[in-house]
Amino acid sequence: MKIGIIANPFKDGASKVLLHLLEIIASYEKEAIVEDETLAALELSGQNIPELAATDLAQVCDVVIVLGGDGTILDAAHRLGPSDVAVAGINLGNLGFLTSCKDNETELLIRSLVEGAYHVVPRMLLKATIKPVSGEPTEYFAVNEITLTRGQTGRIVAMDAFIDGDLLNHYRADGLIVATPTGSTAYSLAAGGPLLSPKARNIVITPICPHSLSNRSLVLTDESVVELESVHDADAATLFSVDGRSPVEVAFGGRIIVEKADHQLHIVRLEGRSFFSTLRQKLHWG
Repeated sequence: MKIGIIANPFKDGASKVLLHLLEIIASYEKEAIVEDETLAALELSGQNIPELAATDLAQVCDVVIVLGGDGTILDAAHRLGPSDVAVAGINLGNLGFLTSCKDNETELLIRSLVEGAYHVVPRMLLKATIKPVSGEPTEYFAVNEITLTRGQTGRIVAMDAFIDGDLLNHYRADGLIVATPTGSTAYSLAAGGPLLSPKARNIVITPICPHSLSNRSLVLTDESVVELESVHDADAATLFSVDGRSPVEVAFGGRIIVEKADHQLHIVRLEGRSFFSTLRQKLHWG
């Protein structure tokens, strides 16, 4: 077994947990390879620790352990790229929906991986293609959601939404979220969208502060193709973002095609733990 490691260098204790993790992996006589950017950011380069770029980790490792939180896993998923590698998160902060365990459970995680005492939950991803009025299309992949917002202008965005070629609605709102089941616990939930099981095969459209009280979230099948077009009665150009990453401006007339991606993100769950137990804790349910 080869175990890759990616860490968020801005999390308190990341360096300490990483070094402890390397010791535990060595004690089980397994090979550990750390992402090169992680070692550089933590100033651990040159200490005879095997290192590779994130995309290479995805190709040679059986599992990649991510030290941080849900945001770190989202970032790692983008850096790993399309891959079948399993991802196990060690939470260095608050309880997360995607992480496998807490930072005081590192030995439990490694033992579970070595003994096969875990299961892998494939998470559906979205592919978004921006087709500008002129120029080449650009593709993006989202774990949580793609978001169209008004940016910092203070003005609303206006767009037409089509489902499988049929007009759904003409939205005038602060923005629009197209989310995966994984993303249903994130921005979409904060905007009033529904919670979905991570094993669901759906796409959720949630308007952000719509200027019509009748506009509500819509749950679609994962075979649906969502097409969004920024229209000329908008007060400003629309900003497009994937999983909260740096936004891209979409000019008037630009179209965005959103559909299920061909690959998935494979999240490690330890035995005896589930999405629903995390949900109860996060939402303080009885």
